[in-house]
Amino acid sequence: MRQKVARLGMAAVDMVIFVVTPFIALMLRFEGIVEGIYLDNIVFHLPVIVVVQLAAAYSFLLYRRDWKFAGVHDLATIVGTVVMGQTVLFVFSVVGNVAMPRSLFVLCAILNITLIGIVRLSVRLAFDRKRKSCDRAERLLILGAGNVGMGIVREIRAHYGGNKKIVGFVDDDPAKRGQILNGIKVLGCRDDIGRIVVQQNIDEIIVAIPSARSVLVRQIVQICRKTNCKVKIVPAVHELIEGMVTLRQLRDVNLDDLLRRQPVKQDIGLLQQQLTQKKILVTGAGGSIGSEICRQIARLSPAKLFLLGKSENNIFEIERELIRQYPHLEIVPIIADVRDEKRIRSIFAEARPEIVFHAAAHKHVPLMESQPVEAVQNNIFGTLVVAKASMAFSVDCFVMISTDKAINPSSVMGVTKRVAEMIICSLNGKSNTKFAAVRFGNVLGSRGSVVQSFRKQIARGESLTVTHPDMCRYFMTIPEASQLVLQAGAMAQGGEVFVLDMGEPIKIVDLAVKLIELTGLIPNKDIKIEFTGLRPGEKMFEELLSAEEGSTATKHEKIFVANLKKMDEDKLSEALNVLKKLEDPDKIVNVLARLVPTYQSPRVRRLRVVEGKESSMSFDGQPVPEEAR
Repeated sequence: MRQKVARLGMAAVDMVIFVVTPFIALMLRFEGIVEGIYLDNIVFHLPVIVVVQLAAAYSFLLYRRDWKFAGVHDLATIVGTVVMGQTVLFVFSVVGNVAMPRSLFVLCAILNITLIGIVRLSVRLAFDRKRKSCDRAERLLILGAGNVGMGIVREIRAHYGGNKKIVGFVDDDPAKRGQILNGIKVLGCRDDIGRIVVQQNIDEIIVAIPSARSVLVRQIVQICRKTNCKVKIVPAVHELIEGMVTLRQLRDVNLDDLLRRQPVKQDIGLLQQQLTQKKILVTGAGGSIGSEICRQIARLSPAKLFLLGKSENNIFEIERELIRQYPHLEIVPIIADVRDEKRIRSIFAEARPEIVFHAAAHKHVPLMESQPVEAVQNNIFGTLVVAKASMAFSVDCFVMISTDKAINPSSVMGVTKRVAEMIICSLNGKSNTKFAAVRFGNVLGSRGSVVQSFRKQIARGESLTVTHPDMCRYFMTIPEASQLVLQAGAMAQGGEVFVLDMGEPIKIVDLAVKLIELTGLIPNKDIKIEFTGLRPGEKMFEELLSAEEGSTATKHEKIFVANLKKMDEDKLSEALNVLKKLEDPDKIVNVLARLVPTYQSPRVRRLRVVEGKESSMSFDGQPVPEEAR
């Protein structure tokens, strides 16, 4: 409809031009003194003049063009339209014997081309002016006048020219206030952002403080979002390589930024001594943690890296990624199940790894509650198979990835990981292989994590489901967890269960609120939050140490050693022999509960009530001494 109106309007303007130009041409031809006969002939034949020229315009499709993008080819169309119209009028005057100077048709043609062209050019210029006002250079404010902020300035000047204009810096350092750095003034501190955005008409804010902790990032983002500006952020330090920042690394603020922790300080010398030019095998190499451990190891130039996993697609993906980034590194993908003792021993016999990181495990709590057989076979006996192969083929160090759910376990997954820890500790000292385990909590963005579930629910427009308003968990990023695992492994003397500093626990409902806000939506208005109740095996709060364990500090500020009680190895061996033969879920849970007395869940309590008489029996049904109950 708008196009039709625009075409009619343009035709109306042309009609005015066709009416006016014959009189102007006549005045020019006779220098203002016009004979009456010529003037009368023009007035009398004016309808014919207008109709003929409009018909010529329509025949040349003059009113089907978009003049906002007029160019040279459109000028040719105007010339053709006018020449055709004036030719027809000339023939008409000759055939109809209409007294009219022959030069009049030439003058009319020149005037029509000029005036119609000016009208079309005006449309094009008006559109260009409007577009430039819309596409003016984006006005940027950079938060952080340090080296990273300066790097962003250089990048923008080099690659964006006039499309982006850096208006100023914001920095909380009083010494920088008012200074001009690299030609750009420091306009104030973060509390001045709102005022600066209004005064300077800012379009986008870039947060260039990669070392900022989560509390500061949250404060900054909250201030920036009140301005309705676009907000971009430089990734955290651990995401940057050698401190070099490029514009491609700028991205929207995400949940990792709002939960950002202090970057991990790594003892590079110790890591190189442990991993460089060593043959290293990672089980579960296609998983979230396993694949990131492989990435971290690859940077340290191992002699050979074995990627062992059961999922062929996941192993293929991480292999391709590492080959692209480290073309000279020898990478060996291996598809195998850690429970297959014959296959694992064959792999170790051929590969002869020097270091093993055991990340393969079933980790989904509710899923393992209903399938304890699978959890026991994979988490307990899979660990035992790989550990024994490590001993048999003289692996220097074996590091198992454990979980905070192993402490006072309430789930099958947690108790099987605790038993795996017990196995690792019991094997230490029985060969030249050093055994250690590393406990940590949830990692952001891992497969099946609550954050991934929330993102999928938001994408579908569904309510976010949270089990309980007070549900809390510890969180760290996948790179941070993997870096600390490597660091702990390098520090291992044998027999330790390392515990990572997970920081402060975070309420799951707070995560849900932050994720909704990051998508630009309003919690409980655009996206609702629903509470569904605890699922089987879940705790309200997770622990990293039990009350009786305590911990000992290490030389790394974020790594501790749990003070575990010495276990009864005969009891462990007996329980493993019984578990190996069991397939009944309730009997499996009973054995696990006797092996790990702190294992508490509704299922265990129910079984103890129903089968109370068996609480005084050993794993194979024989009575046990009072002190062992």
